[in-house]
Amino acid sequence: MDVAPTAPTDAEPAVAQPHRPPGSDRIALVLQGGGALGAYQAGVYEALHEAGIEPEFVAGVSIGAINGAIIAGNAPDRRLDRLRTFWETITARPAGAWSWPFRIDGDEPRRAANTLAAMQAMMFGQPGFFVPTSPNPWLSPRGARTATSLYDTAPLRETLLRLIDFDLLNSGAIRYAAGAVAIRSGNFVYFDTTEAPLGPEHVMASGALPPALPMVRIGSECYWDGGLVSNTPLQHVLDHAGAARMLLFQIDLFSSRGRLPRDMMDVLGREKDIRYSSRTRMVTDSYKERYRERRLLRGLLAKVPEDRLTAEEKALKAACDSLPELTILHLIYEQAAYEGQAKDYEFSATSMREHWQAGYHDTATTLARKAWVRVGASPTGIVVHDVHRAEEG
Repeated sequence: MDVAPTAPTDAEPAVAQPHRPPGSDRIALVLQGGGALGAYQAGVYEALHEAGIEPEFVAGVSIGAINGAIIAGNAPDRRLDRLRTFWETITARPAGAWSWPFRIDGDEPRRAANTLAAMQAMMFGQPGFFVPTSPNPWLSPRGARTATSLYDTAPLRETLLRLIDFDLLNSGAIRYAAGAVAIRSGNFVYFDTTEAPLGPEHVMASGALPPALPMVRIGSECYWDGGLVSNTPLQHVLDHAGAARMLLFQIDLFSSRGRLPRDMMDVLGREKDIRYSSRTRMVTDSYKERYRERRLLRGLLAKVPEDRLTAEEKALKAACDSLPELTILHLIYEQAAYEGQAKDYEFSATSMREHWQAGYHDTATTLARKAWVRVGASPTGIVVHDVHRAEEG
């Protein structure tokens, strides 16, 4: 099965030589969580790969952490193939599932088919990803291994080990980070390859969304999905941008903006969008304000003779002088009219291909706007291009 909308069946599309767009010292890829919608991010990566744009810093939460680990844990010439294999594996028909014997068209029939696919995922799990816990947690004794999640993610561990070279992931060739939540403290944490070697359990911890998926123990602590606190790792990347001029692709799977609900299904879907969108633009607006204040402070400190500055003030002046220049390309998945609140656990192959194609199309369209894919001086230090709403911040 070929999920790439532009890839011919007999050969891969031409791929440009790896390069950095004008003015950029570093390229970052920031991947939000969103379950089955994560195929959109794979489509984004395909378009970047074809353009010769390879990330040097990848950070993700939940499904974004899985996609990110596959990208960072493989050589550039294998990444796209491994992403395809992952998404084809987990969207294959699970054992015991049934399928429609005819093509489905129209919003209402398609919504019904998507609902059926989501029910199948709930009943049977998804191949290479998760299976129902046995015995059911509601029938398990308190404290039993099976008592705290509806599904078992042992298949996911095997899939990650098969598709990710963890030696390469930890080699430093690409910086990789995955966000998770420590259950006992409730603190948000990042597993970062610059701090300690990572394994499949770190990737799984980032996507362990309760009560569906089981907590993951690492050392003496247990972790859940990072989306419980923040569904985007944007702040982690911005905090560690250093003095680089960075081009950052922020890929969101839930939109903070949307239509007014008209029925209960709309209400459930809109609530989920708002909860998991994580206010990406709020983060960027906060950093713009921080940059503005730092630049004002730098101007004030420059007026003071060097010999009158304290050691602390000199350090602050140096920090203000080394603020990075950032250009953020913000891509947001826009759901189809027939998608409801189950869109993030509707793992049909048809929807996967549509999500992949949407990510590919949005990114190819973005890259065609050459002025956007450029890092340059800005009064605020941060430029944000919103792909779906032609605004520049």
